[in-house]
Amino acid sequence: MRLGKRAGGSGIGLRPLRYQFPVATGEPWDDNWLVIGAEVSTATGDWSFTDPCLVVDEARELSTWLRAVADGRRPDAAPDSEGNLVPDLDFTEPVLGFSQVRWHDGSGVLRVHLSREGAPPRRSQGGRPEAPRYAIEIETDRDALLRAAEEWDRDLTPFPPRSGGAQ
Repeated sequence: MRLGKRAGGSGIGLRPLRYQFPVATGEPWDDNWLVIGAEVSTATGDWSFTDPCLVVDEARELSTWLRAVADGRRPDAAPDSEGNLVPDLDFTEPVLGFSQVRWHDGSGVLRVHLSREGAPPRRSQGGRPEAPRYAIEIETDRDALLRAAEEWDRDLTPFPPRSGGAQ
């Protein structure tokens, strides 16, 4: 799935690549980690990462969230009490997160929050990424979000929940 990347803008491509552990062990949590491949583009540089950062159930939440934004059913995100950018869709591993910056009449801006393995390489120290999240803003519209949600669902088809899903 691809979000964004118009002329001079930012974008991200995400794809589930495989289960972290190829053979199911019967341990619901461990059996459902997905390795996600990502390609990030910004005006200041591009990078990619591959990381087991979503469990199957979390990955499925992403397309639901995209459809809710596309249909105008999500509120615009607001900074927390300390002014920090906080995703309204986040996951167990904080590598990825998403928020709706503004949405009106079928178009707007999403924010993709990236940290740890997802942060740009220049934001790491001694090979370890810094803790604070890095965010890119993506201009998009309803049709693009619906296409991305459909593509994400197709990409997830080979990865059903194993051992009853994550607990």
